[in-house]
Amino acid sequence: MKKIDKLYQYRFSTTDKIKKNKIWRILCNSYFQKFIDPNFSVLDVGAGYGEFINNIKAQQKFAIDLNPDTKKNLNNDIIFYLQDASNMNLIKTNSMDLVFVSNFFEHLPSKSIIDKVLVEIHRILKPKGLFLMMQPNIRYEPNRYWDYYDHIIPLSHLSLREAVLKANFKVIKIIPKFLPFSTDSKLPKFNFLIWLYLKLPILWFFLVNNAY
Repeated sequence: MKKIDKLYQYRFSTTDKIKKNKIWRILCNSYFQKFIDPNFSVLDVGAGYGEFINNIKAQQKFAIDLNPDTKKNLNNDIIFYLQDASNMNLIKTNSMDLVFVSNFFEHLPSKSIIDKVLVEIHRILKPKGLFLMMQPNIRYEPNRYWDYYDHIIPLSHLSLREAVLKANFKVIKIIPKFLPFSTDSKLPKFNFLIWLYLKLPILWFFLVNNAY
């Protein structure tokens, strides 16, 4: 997408980025890190401003994005590829222990491109590698889903399940409701409350009327 850097500069102020990074630090430490062995090689696809990959602990960390602003927001220990995720030819086959995707597939121009990205992710994962994905769920937020200019593809947890099965993944777990739709929603802002929220999954179904 042309001028993607300008779009996100408009959408996220410096204050917004600081607030998001604070939340992501807790999300990584209190939830996502349990999926990642310290010896893993981890790739963040559509890394944005690096909120996930900066805060996760792994032996080797990689990020890919088409936004040139991504690189200057990444820690020095992260290898960055300014590249289209539908053709990750710079990344070796069977080289990653875990691939992470957050808030990405809804931005792609077509489902055929989503298919290509999933095929590439399957290719670069090791035979027992993990694919961890977090996405806005149109089933629970059908109106605000379209408040973002670059949201193109409507996706629910069920449609994405079909997509990953089509790409020869095995689905281990689906959480239809996990986080509120945006950082301005009902997710608690204090560190302890975010930690407590993540430890009590029953809250996700009562406090989240939209979902990832």
